[in-house]
Amino acid sequence: MNVLLVGSGGREDAIARKVRETDNLYSVVTNENPSIIGLSRDVIKYKKNSQEIIDFAKKNKIDIAFVSPDDILNTDLVDKLSENHIPVASPGQKAAMIETSKEYMRNLMRKYRIKGDIENTIISDKETLKKFFDNNDSEYAVKPIGLTGGKGVRVMGLQLSNVAEAINYASEIIDRDGKVLMEKREIGEEFSIQAFTDSKTVVFMPVVQDYKRLYEDDLGPNTGGMGSISDKNFILPFLSIDVVNEAREILKHIVKSMREEGNPFRGVIYGQFMNTDHGVRVIEINSRFADPEGINVLTLLKSNIVDIFLDMYSGTLKNNIKFMNKATVLKYIVPPGYGVKPRETELLIKDRIETDNFKIYYSAVSGTLNKVITTKSRALALIGIGDSIYEASDIVEDNLKYITGDYYIRHDIGTEAMMKGKIKD
Repeated sequence: MNVLLVGSGGREDAIARKVRETDNLYSVVTNENPSIIGLSRDVIKYKKNSQEIIDFAKKNKIDIAFVSPDDILNTDLVDKLSENHIPVASPGQKAAMIETSKEYMRNLMRKYRIKGDIENTIISDKETLKKFFDNNDSEYAVKPIGLTGGKGVRVMGLQLSNVAEAINYASEIIDRDGKVLMEKREIGEEFSIQAFTDSKTVVFMPVVQDYKRLYEDDLGPNTGGMGSISDKNFILPFLSIDVVNEAREILKHIVKSMREEGNPFRGVIYGQFMNTDHGVRVIEINSRFADPEGINVLTLLKSNIVDIFLDMYSGTLKNNIKFMNKATVLKYIVPPGYGVKPRETELLIKDRIETDNFKIYYSAVSGTLNKVITTKSRALALIGIGDSIYEASDIVEDNLKYITGDYYIRHDIGTEAMMKGKIKD
C-alpha cells in the first residue's frame, strides 16, 4: 500500500514507523522531521494549499491517507482529498468539530443526554461575564471555544488566583474570539482513552495519563504535554475497571450521537476524562491521536495500522486490534525555557541507542537523527517499555546519558514516588 501521512511531530513519527513496518510512506510535513523524512519515499512541505497535496497524492497513487494534527483537521483538507477520491481515515472538518469547537461538543452532550457533562455556560459579552461571577461563588475553568494546543485553559485555584484574574482572562478571550466557555471546576484524576472508530464500531486503546504541567510535582503552566504513562494491563493502578468502563461508554455514546446527528466520525477519537467523587466527567473530546498519549499506544500496537486505517475508512472495523502487554513511560525533552520563553538549541544523540525497550521519537525538530535542531516546541519523545511503570521510567532515565545539549525534562513522570502518591490518594 502507498500511505499518505500529513503531520510531522512526535505523534506522527510514531505513526510513520508503524506504517513503514508493512507499507510505503509518503509524507506532508510541517517541519523537516529527520525521522519521518528518512522513512518516506517522497515528502513535500505543508502549505495551506489542498490542491498541492491532492496532486502529490495522485502522483504517488495513494491508497489511504491519514491527516493527523488538530490544526490541519480544522481545515478542509480531508474533505478535499475525499472529493478527489483519495480515501482518508480521518474525520472531515465538520466531524472534527467535536474537538475544534468546545461549544459543539457540550451542545451534543446536552442534546443527547450523554453522561459525564460538566456544568457550563458560554458568555459573549463582558457585562454578562461580570454578572456571572457576581452570582456564582464556585471556581471555574476558563476555556477558549477553539484550539489552543493544550495551553489555553486556565483554572481558578490553579493558574488563576482569584476572581479578578479569571474575569481578566475570560475578557481577553471574548475580545479575541467573541465568546468564552466557563466550566465548573472538577477535582479528580485525569486520564485519556483513545479509540479507533468507523462511526459504528469503537475499538479502545490502552488507558494513558498525560502530564501537561511544565514543572515536576505538576506545578507551573500548562504545556502541550511533558510526558505520559500507561500500564501493562491497559488501565492505570489508581483507576478501577468500573471507572474505565464508564468512560468507554461515554465515548461510545458520543460516536453514536454524532452518527445520529448526521455527522458521522471516522478515525481516531479520544476523551480526556476526570475521575471525580461523583462519577467520570468529560474534560474534552479530541479528533486524533493524542500527543504524547498517542505515542504510548502506538509503541504498543501489534496490529497492522494500515489495515486499521482501511477498515476505519470502509466501515469494516473489527474488534481484534492487539497491543503488547507492557507498561510505557514517555518523557519529552523540550528546549530550554519551553512554556515560558523557549529558545532554539542543538541536541546530540549517540548513534543506535534505541532498543526493544527504549525508543526516541522526533518531534518539532530539524537536522539529522544524531544532531537535531530544536524549535520553540517539544523536541524528542523518549519512551521506556517495561513490565511496570517504575521500570519504564527508569529505562528513560538510564538512557539520558546518550543525549547531550541544553534541554529540560520532567524526571518525576512515572517514578515510584509519584505513582505511590496517586495510589494513596
